[in-house]
Amino acid sequence: MIRKLARYLKGKVIDTPPRGMQCGSDVRIQRPHRISNARCISIGDRTTIGRNALIEPVLEYGQMRYTPRIEIGKDVYIGPNLYLACIGRLKIGDGTVLSEGVYLNDASHGLDPEGGLIMNQDLVHGGDILIGSHCFLGLRTAILPGVVLGDHCVVGLNSVVTKSFPAYSMIGGSPARLIKQYCVEKKEWVRVD
Repeated sequence: MIRKLARYLKGKVIDTPPRGMQCGSDVRIQRPHRISNARCISIGDRTTIGRNALIEPVLEYGQMRYTPRIEIGKDVYIGPNLYLACIGRLKIGDGTVLSEGVYLNDASHGLDPEGGLIMNQDLVHGGDILIGSHCFLGLRTAILPGVVLGDHCVVGLNSVVTKSFPAYSMIGGSPARLIKQYCVEKKEWVRVD
């Protein structure tokens, strides 16, 4: 059993979750990673996060203090090179898959031309991001502030999601648009015209 585990982990460095993070059982986070303010993060049972993850609930920026909260459900798979930042609430539902290079951020920089250096301006919260259960976010997907995706949504690769979509939606493009919806009666994805 130990030898099988050693062969499986060969080339994969698994790290225990950072101190202060609320975690269920069997949570796996590959190194290297950068996770800050771990006390603002909760992760459910059997969730895996791939290497090079940057998870950053922002507590302070410019002159402002924030109260961020990141909630990752159970049985979630997150591929390598995740970028996840928030100043509000960001939730990923149970059983959801995030492919490699997924970007989620609920804020943007202040862009006041008379406000001084952009990097010194307060962040602007654009709305919480809520990803339903059993969703699939394709390679290099970007989810922008205020987006809510219902359960069982599928997002195509390289998509930029700028608005919310209901459950059982298949979306893609930049900006993402509705392509198909799952029909429960037919048990298939049906093209939307």
